[in-house]
Amino acid sequence: MQRSGRLQALRDRLLAGAALAVLAPAGMVAAQTQPLTQPAGADGLSPEAVYVEADVASRQGDVITATGVDGERSLVRARGYTLRGENLSYDLAQGAATAEGRVETVAPDGTVVYASRAEFGNDFTTGVAVDFATRTANGASLMAATAVRRDAQHNELNYAIFTPCPICDANGPKTPSIAIQAEKVVQDAELRAILYRNAVFRIGGVPVFYTPFFAHPDPTVDRASGFLIPVLDYDEGRGFSIETPYLHVVSPSEDWLISPQFNTEVAPFLNLQWRRRFANGMVVVRGGYTYERNFGDFDLDGDGDYESNVSFDDRESRSYLLSHGAFDLQGPWRAGFTLERTSDKTLFDRYDVSDPYQDNGLYYGDRRRLITQAYAERQTQRSYFSIAAFALQSLRLDPRFADTDFRDASGFQVFEDEDTLPVVAPLIDFRWEPYAPVFGGRLRLEASAVSLTRERFVGAPILSPELLPLVSDDLPGVDTRRITGEAEWRRVILTAGGLRWEPFVDVRGDAYAISDLPPMMNVSDDETVTRGRASAGLDLAYPLIRRTAAADIILEPMAQLSASTTTELDPRIPNEDSQTLELDETSLFRLDRFPGYDLLEGGVRLTAGGRATIRWAEDRRASLFVGRSYRSNAENNFLAAAPDAPDQSYDPTGLAAKRSDWVVQGDFSPSDRIRGWGHATISDDGDIRRAQAAVDGRWGLRNVASLSYIVDRSNPVPGPLNRNYEFVQLAAQQLVYGNWGVAGAAIADLNRDEITRSEVGLLFDDDCFRFEIGVRRDNTRVRPSGPSEGLYVRLNLATFGGSDYRRGEIR
Repeated sequence: MQRSGRLQALRDRLLAGAALAVLAPAGMVAAQTQPLTQPAGADGLSPEAVYVEADVASRQGDVITATGVDGERSLVRARGYTLRGENLSYDLAQGAATAEGRVETVAPDGTVVYASRAEFGNDFTTGVAVDFATRTANGASLMAATAVRRDAQHNELNYAIFTPCPICDANGPKTPSIAIQAEKVVQDAELRAILYRNAVFRIGGVPVFYTPFFAHPDPTVDRASGFLIPVLDYDEGRGFSIETPYLHVVSPSEDWLISPQFNTEVAPFLNLQWRRRFANGMVVVRGGYTYERNFGDFDLDGDGDYESNVSFDDRESRSYLLSHGAFDLQGPWRAGFTLERTSDKTLFDRYDVSDPYQDNGLYYGDRRRLITQAYAERQTQRSYFSIAAFALQSLRLDPRFADTDFRDASGFQVFEDEDTLPVVAPLIDFRWEPYAPVFGGRLRLEASAVSLTRERFVGAPILSPELLPLVSDDLPGVDTRRITGEAEWRRVILTAGGLRWEPFVDVRGDAYAISDLPPMMNVSDDETVTRGRASAGLDLAYPLIRRTAAADIILEPMAQLSASTTTELDPRIPNEDSQTLELDETSLFRLDRFPGYDLLEGGVRLTAGGRATIRWAEDRRASLFVGRSYRSNAENNFLAAAPDAPDQSYDPTGLAAKRSDWVVQGDFSPSDRIRGWGHATISDDGDIRRAQAAVDGRWGLRNVASLSYIVDRSNPVPGPLNRNYEFVQLAAQQLVYGNWGVAGAAIADLNRDEITRSEVGLLFDDDCFRFEIGVRRDNTRVRPSGPSEGLYVRLNLATFGGSDYRRGEIR
């Protein structure tokens, strides 16, 4: 039967469907017209029903045949499976099907199989396919000359190829970057693995490796036990090294990562990680161990040249522990901990431990400081409470020698002493707001308490008098306990013209108990200090917008006027939490602009600023903010003594004078491929005191570049203890020929005119395979030796995982 035209083809399909209904046995018709004895599947068909869509369909006994016309394919749906092909047949009694001609089978789980011919039996649980091909959800492809499905758990493929890479692009078929060709492949659903016999690995179609047996997890598996991609490296101290991580999956909620590092010049280093997820939380424990001497390059004779790979002392145990846990308890409570310790200040650097400084827990350490803490917190819509205790381990250089190459008698850099850092136990924060408005506005009550204990005395900048030593072994550490209570009321009033008025009132009180103050301050050892402040003020904002054919222009002028009681900053109160201040668009309009409680502002202040934004497309915009603050009287207590000239002072905050620094902040996105931002504080003289800026760009398919700059010139007094800095960082990759290109990154210290870290290498990068090899150099002063040079190798494979990308991170 031949037909032509879309309407005629549709009419034929309808007639074929009607014919099947007529030819079906009485039981089948009854199953479709009476209530089902078994539930319908996701496609609406009962287990006994069959759906056919074809140009020509017929039935002989229990066998239904469907044929397409003019190359059209037919469709049969049964038992949750969908079968397409030019010629189809389905046996109602046996549950068997045969298909040929551009065959496509869709399983109930969504898996799609392609073939030139296929035969299925036992309700699709067994089958044979010729010219087999399938694609997984993550894009991996598996192809074979023939495929045999022996049961629901096992598939066998003969003369097969597996690739995680795309096999087609805009120009048609292409050779995949990576492929595994094998004589036989078995896909075992019980093992959740793919097993290969006589496997050949091909890169760009070229055979590079052969193995008689190979296995990897099924692409549908989130994680499975087995070896991960090894990490190759070369360092002057360790020599050539290879790290071979092995993942052991204990259960869906628990696994181990065993990752030994083997080195040619020093003893192996064993890294371990254990992860366990519970019903209400999770725990991660990382650790490492070796038994080795300290090693590195040192200038032992002082001639300016570093002797190569010197070993010190006897062998001893060296290790680290990095762990954290978080738990969601009953109701609004949650709790957690971190435990971070290392035996050596430079262990992470010398053994290239990946990503040791992480942000876990309620409070964070920072770069080169580890934190051990325990905490609990409770949060509702109207309240927040937290209690914590923590201690720090510093891996930083001693601040007295951080900007020099000062070393002890053994040639080692001198590091910061943990005894100069406080043990915080406890630290309590509380906030509460009533549900109902108070006098038409929002009332917030806050409280805070903290206790800090030190073993060793530290003077400026924690204690401000100029005559105090920076660090002293002859004096006990100063201990501090503080309690703070604060009440704030605010109300938002919007006028018909769009002006936003926000009056506020704030009352705050502090009480300090201070022990072991030094005798040169001419006070008793133990002191109790109280202080209070009352403030009232008004925030104003008047956003304006103008729409034009070319762009939207938004202007947002804003101002704050506040009056507070004058508060003298008592020199007996240590400054523990307000030593650094990021004066930006957000903090400029706060009543308390310092991040902590120890420094307090008072008097009459006026803060004014404005933001201008132009937006000419959905992803294209530019914005600029400018603002500053004025105060009735200068606040000399905000000044700090210069470390190199105690008789001279400077303003590290930008707030001490009657007029604060200018705050300039902006961002821009001229296209979806370029974006940037910048922030600066500028003095009245036009000098940049602090600034940060960054620009990211993308062009082509995979070409990227990032440029960032940071500077701090707040201390105008030169000297070895001056902590000003200026850095520029660049990272980029450029493809030169096809998927081949170059990549590099560097950090330059502009104050010292040196490159502190740098790397450059050759790369190959496509949709499923990235490979880098190059050289790196480390000039950071924290290393136990002089500059270090080495090789790096990074590899990332789609489906199989990757290695060494965090190691290449440059900060």
